Amino acid sequence: MEEAFDTYGAAEDYINATPKFTKKNNREDTARFWEYLGYPARDGKVLHIAGTNGKGSVCAYLCSVLRRAGISCGMFTSPHLVTMRERFVIDGKMVSKEDFLYAFRVVMEGIRNFSPRIYHPTFFEFLFFMAMVLFEKYHVEYVVLETGLGGRLDATNVVDEKKVCILTPIGYDHMEYLGETLPLIAGEKAGIMRRGVPVVYPDKQEEVTRVIEEYAKKTGAVPFPLEKTAIKEIKIKNKTIDFSLHLLYYDYIGFTVSTSALYQVENASLAVRALELLRDGRITVPVIQDGIRKAFWEGRMEEALPSVYLDGAHNVDGIRAFLETVKRHPCAGRRILFYSTVQDKQYREAAALLSQAGLFDEICLAPIQGERGLPLPQLTDSFRQYTGFDRKAYDTVEAALTALLSQKNDGDKVYIVGSLYLVGEVKALLRSLKDDKF
Repeated sequence: MEEAFDTYGAAEDYINATPKFTKKNNREDTARFWEYLGYPARDGKVLHIAGTNGKGSVCAYLCSVLRRAGISCGMFTSPHLVTMRERFVIDGKMVSKEDFLYAFRVVMEGIRNFSPRIYHPTFFEFLFFMAMVLFEKYHVEYVVLETGLGGRLDATNVVDEKKVCILTPIGYDHMEYLGETLPLIAGEKAGIMRRGVPVVYPDKQEEVTRVIEEYAKKTGAVPFPLEKTAIKEIKIKNKTIDFSLHLLYYDYIGFTVSTSALYQVENASLAVRALELLRDGRITVPVIQDGIRKAFWEGRMEEALPSVYLDGAHNVDGIRAFLETVKRHPCAGRRILFYSTVQDKQYREAAALLSQAGLFDEICLAPIQGERGLPLPQLTDSFRQYTGFDRKAYDTVEAALTALLSQKNDGDKVYIVGSLYLVGEVKALLRSLKDDKF
């Protein structure tokens, strides 16, 4: 007897269990199921984002501007921090449990009737299909679509009709799937390109730029590099950053991002360049400025409590960008780092960067919940060779967070970094503590 899936919880449990009985599907099978669901006929207003760092932030900037322009948009991103529903955002709002269940049932019905019956979507594919079901239901005009892993073979790349593609900075991550060198990784990410479709990317790594331009020439995509000289006059304030960006059809125009994270200047600039290329009369310069200023993306140098920052940096390039921001944060007291990560990341390299930065007076370590979390002995071992600071270890994230918040003095700053899974666990704990003394 087939399960009815009457509740949101039952649907979520089923999706969470899929890694136990599914495997990576080839792109042809994914595309066939995509066609079976009936979605290839979309009108093509898809903004497709791939890259190593900054994808979610670029998505957030794009959607913020589209909303300010009065344009309906749907956004699909990953991973989520606390609830799976965060991955589906329509006109700035996370979808309801009812809509989640509706989309789940549509996809499940497709699975039950699809031939061959041996096909089943992976965890990420299932969520991607659900997103497109919801965007179709609400007739969104633009779809902002973040790849999960890579680009060329990513489930989201079954979408052929696109308005613009964006490649965020390329770095070392998921090398077991994408390749050991930046050119190899860039080649996989570049696979989202389509003939005649503009592709926006930062022109700052010569070997990466060369791969992107060669791929664009081969596919017939239209390259639009964001050059280093396009961004200037960066002025870092307390909780905002002002900068000037050279637009395609204007001179330099002033923008403000509402964050202290320096890396968001580049992410916002990539979004602006892509928005220009839409050539939509509703997306004016004042609308873009307003949308960029009002955009917010959780877990990216987010001040969750006064002087307590959450940042999802989880690879070497992300850690370097995080440290650049910390350097510019004035601090009257101690700087305290709370680090944790998952097992398949470059945690030893991250430990070296964080320890040798000379920015922190104390480093706290604790394992993330779940099978992927790096065990405490390996966490402590990766930092052990570095001296000159106080290092504390805790058995759980909750124990570490409780200690940090209770011992934090006025003037101290706490930085929680290493994984979006860590950010999600901390945010869930902070919500549970909202009625407590913290």
